[in-house]
Amino acid sequence: MSKQYRIAVIPGDGTGPEVIREGVKVLNAAAQRFQFKLDYINYDLGGARYLRTGETCPDSVLAELRKFDAIYLGAIGHPDVKPGILEKGILLALRFALDQYINLRPVKLFPGVDCPLKYKGPEEIDYVVVRENTGGLYTGTGGISMKGSAHEVAIQNMVYSRFQVERCLRYAFNYARRRNKRKTLALSGKTNVLTYVFDLWERAFNEMGEKEFKDIKREYYHVDATCMWMVKNPEWFDVIVTENLFGDIITDLGAMTQGGMGIAAGGNINPEGVSMFEPIGGSAPKYTGMNVINPLAAICAGGMMLGELGENAAAQAVEQAVMNVTAHKVKNLGAGKMGYSTTQVGDLVAKGVAG
Repeated sequence: MSKQYRIAVIPGDGTGPEVIREGVKVLNAAAQRFQFKLDYINYDLGGARYLRTGETCPDSVLAELRKFDAIYLGAIGHPDVKPGILEKGILLALRFALDQYINLRPVKLFPGVDCPLKYKGPEEIDYVVVRENTGGLYTGTGGISMKGSAHEVAIQNMVYSRFQVERCLRYAFNYARRRNKRKTLALSGKTNVLTYVFDLWERAFNEMGEKEFKDIKREYYHVDATCMWMVKNPEWFDVIVTENLFGDIITDLGAMTQGGMGIAAGGNINPEGVSMFEPIGGSAPKYTGMNVINPLAAICAGGMMLGELGENAAAQAVEQAVMNVTAHKVKNLGAGKMGYSTTQVGDLVAKGVAG
């Protein structure tokens, strides 16, 4: 009997529903070819719901989402909603409530995709960033006193427990081992300035490496140096592990080196629970309904989801189909510049997956 997976789909705002439509098309092609079933349930979360009801992500919805095998997200972001409301009320709420403590961001340049780095190609740009996803500055620890006065004080603290650090590092070490490319894990931090937090990260990194992962080579880079080498020598990297804020910054830099947000996908991972997968580029509201947005990032996110579910052959087929499309069909990843509509790009990838 074929395996069956329950997928919660959050199309979201702007062009989110358009790219999710194409992602589902490709997922269905993979399911048919590799003989498993995907059952989708759509959830109305995003700016439109917030404007209509004042709700972001109700507790009742969170309770339902815990019962799925995975979550597939289009985009969150609405021009009529103040920045921070949807991000905190939906994205961060889901990450924290579902304990999606790993943000996984592959940085891989596909063939045919323009790269802004001189003399760098697919062989040089192929690494993964493991970002701690539920701690650090993003937890909101801190506050504001005397707001609006000349003496106003704002405090936001970077807080990490040994438990949070170790489970992120263990995931990263194991990922470097499974990836089996250079078997190198680089810690990106700021030990020379953030001496408390990164003393903890560095000690845990080296202790764990010595005790449990002697087969994995360890490297350390300050985060500013990491940014420099991501531009100058991206081929140095295999797997990078870092904390929440630094990971947020360097992964978007990595996305630009792999061709931009139109191809960048990510996963918010709970290895023991429900994970969520999404394109990185946002809702792009000015292109809504025009059928010109690039769906490849959403399609790649769907492929990542299949891999996390254990359907590795299907995940590889999705990635290979995307690579064939970038190599031979879509030469420009920009909205309205692909030479194909959103729907047509989805059709091309789905046909490639179907074989």
